Amino acid sequence: MIPFPKLTACLAVSVMLPGATPKDTTFQALAKALVEESLRNSPEFATVMGDHRWDDRLADFSASGFKTQLAWARHMVHLLEAIQPNALTPENRVDRAILLDNLHATIQDLAERQSWRRNPMLYNPGGAIDNLLSRDFAPASQRLASVKGRLLQVPQVLAAARANLTNPPRIYTETAIQQFQGTLGLVRDEVTVAASQAGCKEELAPAQAVATKALEDFISWMKGDLLPRSHGDFRVGAAAFRKQLRTTLSSSLTPEQILDRAERSLKDTRREMAEVARPLFTIWFPDRTEKDDRIIIRAVLDHIAQKHPDNDHIVALANRDLAEATAFVRSHDLVTIPSTPVKIKVMPEYARGFSVAYCDAPGPLETNGTTFFAISPTPADWSKARVESFFHEYNDAMVADLTVHEAMPGHYLQLSLSNAFRGQNQVRTIFSSGLFAEGWAVYAEQTMARAGFGGPEVHLEQLKMRLRVAINAILDQKIHTKGMTKPEAIALMRDEGFQEEGEAVGKWTRACLSSTQLSTYFVGASGMDDLRGAAETKAKREGKPFDLRAFHDQLLSYGTPAPKFVRYLMKL
Repeated sequence: MIPFPKLTACLAVSVMLPGATPKDTTFQALAKALVEESLRNSPEFATVMGDHRWDDRLADFSASGFKTQLAWARHMVHLLEAIQPNALTPENRVDRAILLDNLHATIQDLAERQSWRRNPMLYNPGGAIDNLLSRDFAPASQRLASVKGRLLQVPQVLAAARANLTNPPRIYTETAIQQFQGTLGLVRDEVTVAASQAGCKEELAPAQAVATKALEDFISWMKGDLLPRSHGDFRVGAAAFRKQLRTTLSSSLTPEQILDRAERSLKDTRREMAEVARPLFTIWFPDRTEKDDRIIIRAVLDHIAQKHPDNDHIVALANRDLAEATAFVRSHDLVTIPSTPVKIKVMPEYARGFSVAYCDAPGPLETNGTTFFAISPTPADWSKARVESFFHEYNDAMVADLTVHEAMPGHYLQLSLSNAFRGQNQVRTIFSSGLFAEGWAVYAEQTMARAGFGGPEVHLEQLKMRLRVAINAILDQKIHTKGMTKPEAIALMRDEGFQEEGEAVGKWTRACLSSTQLSTYFVGASGMDDLRGAAETKAKREGKPFDLRAFHDQLLSYGTPAPKFVRYLMKL
């Protein structure tokens, strides 16, 4: 066992702190040390979190570095498990469980799945560089000095990748090639623009040249060497999938329970879609008599899809939708609105190929900063027909719903409030739960649509998204544990989920590149529905009116823990 003497010394001193029981004080010091070491061991993660002490460094991606991480995680589990949960306050009890879940997830990834041997995308420095370029947390000259430090370490990282990678799944390598091409453009072009604007172009040029050469060589190596021998299975298998639900997602549901709920939700949501679609069908197709719900829903969705943006106008449309959604939340008094800003931008090329949109909020340790709502345009090599299919999927009504999910009152609002929680508890802001974050965003869509935002068109698209959430969970499990094929997956998405061909193809890729992540939305949203139901039942039992805004504000006041922990903290 590695002794970690600095950590041991920290604990020895910490038990003398006043104002807490010895066990609580010991735990809090251990949690603080764990947070510190997690940030120190991953400078890229620290930058995202808003801790800029190591902005000029990249993590140790060598095999020995990963083995050290594994030994450290096992040591921390040993120390945490030595503290009995019933000896802690409820708040610390939750934080202990969160830390253990995260450590067990790390151990599973490093020791069992061994992503560092299988996933070339893990070694892509694009995000580490872009996070320094795109955020104005410090003067440009200071941030570019850190960029220079990271650029000079790119060859070392990619050399480690060559030494570590053995037999990745082919789709991992194909996606990595695409994303590394984006990183090459970032280093070669966007760094040049930023350096020119800051007046330090000549100073950065040698580091750019070093990183550019390393990236070009690595892309050639992936194409000529790694891709031909990329024969690994992207499916994780039933045992690993079950364990990931418990650790990565912090879910107490079994795979069987999730699949049963998802399949029932699919039927219930389609029934609600038919109820929303029929009046629109009568208005838009007065000469048609149709009784088949699927045909009615498809016809109405196709009609809605005729009004859609293109690559040149999708950002402007999302900006308009954001303003309207914010006004709607305020006028309906749904939840407290934060004052921190949010900006919409085109998704950088290095990040494309995994999702259509994402919310990129300032880290919980950042004292100020901008939240970005990034939208991905269609790739340049797509055919005209495929581009048209994409924007039929992401039509005006769907973009409005997407804006609710990613921005208001979805991820942007929730993450802003969670970041405000950082002064009280770093564990829950840094080791945040995707289950809570995505669950809230899906729940926010439903709440807005049922309150009337965007009318029946947006409501129908929101229900289509709810269908997609259920299908995501079905795909996730059946692909990774039951051998579902690509044609079967595409058929499920198109026939049962009314998805366009381009969206379905992209989702297949995403399902292959991740495991349990696609279940996050459905499991998280189910948790939010359960929390609201329990809160309404409690209010009724106590003879009190249910205050929706108060419920939302309390729900969002604990940081970003998994829903099962929120239920415990809310005493529901």
